[in-house]
Amino acid sequence: MNDALTDPPAEAIGETDVLDTAKRRQILEGARRVFLERGFEAASMNDITRAAGVSKGTIYAYFSGKDELFECLIGQEKREQAERMFDLDRNAPSIAAELEELGVRLVTAITQPESVARMRMVVGVTQRLPEMGRALYEAGPKVGNIRLAAYFADLDAAGRIRFDDPMQAARQFLDLTVSDPVRRVMFGLEPVSQDELRRTVRAATAMFLRAYPLRG
Repeated sequence: MNDALTDPPAEAIGETDVLDTAKRRQILEGARRVFLERGFEAASMNDITRAAGVSKGTIYAYFSGKDELFECLIGQEKREQAERMFDLDRNAPSIAAELEELGVRLVTAITQPESVARMRMVVGVTQRLPEMGRALYEAGPKVGNIRLAAYFADLDAAGRIRFDDPMQAARQFLDLTVSDPVRRVMFGLEPVSQDELRRTVRAATAMFLRAYPLRG
């Protein structure tokens, strides 16, 4: 994402302020509540001003408008989620168990009502504002894919498992584990139970490791 779109102008907030100020977080939290409650199209800057408890001038000192607020909010949340989800232990004794726990964490997070609402909002505005979809993808799925590929590359270098193309292997693992549960919630079906989710992820992990057998 272009840093110029996400950083508040230094002259507007003071040279000594850090990027992630309390005021900026306050604005983003107000915007998050409004977007989730009203949707992107129906949300107004007046709504966000009231929810954040700041003046409209203060919001415009940090953000150029609703589009930038939404893009920054989505990008920040998805990037933080991806970094948490893909914190993988290279030295864990069982690669299968590490991947299974990753899959369960990821699908559980993605199928939460707030995450589903956020995805639907982005899908709804992507045709008119393609940069929104790009921001969500680059901050979330792309970051996750890169971090998982790095994990796979390290396992390959350690001689524990062979990957000719770690990035492709990462995409394949994520497709196997995420696609069906996400389709269910996006189409309004009941989400899978935690037991069913774990069985699905375990089966996907087993299939993945048949394609990429462990060494030794």
